[in-house]
Amino acid sequence: MALWKVKTGDDFISFGEETRRKLTPSACNEPFKGRFWCPRKQWFFREPCPFINKRECYNYRQICGSY
Repeated sequence: MALWKVKTGDDFISFGEETRRKLTPSACNEPFKGRFWCPRKQWFFREPCPFINKRECYNYRQICGSY
């Protein structure tokens, strides 16, 4: 059972009870209270990801061989 969950929809993203319009279509690097959401890892990071979208992230992982 999750205590706090991040959910994404077509145009919206929810951080627990707070819902707002997504800034990017892929929901990558969505800012929330000084942290940035990564949909691939399902976690927050202190700095934004260097990749523009999920596809760029996927291509990098394929080239480097890391999953």
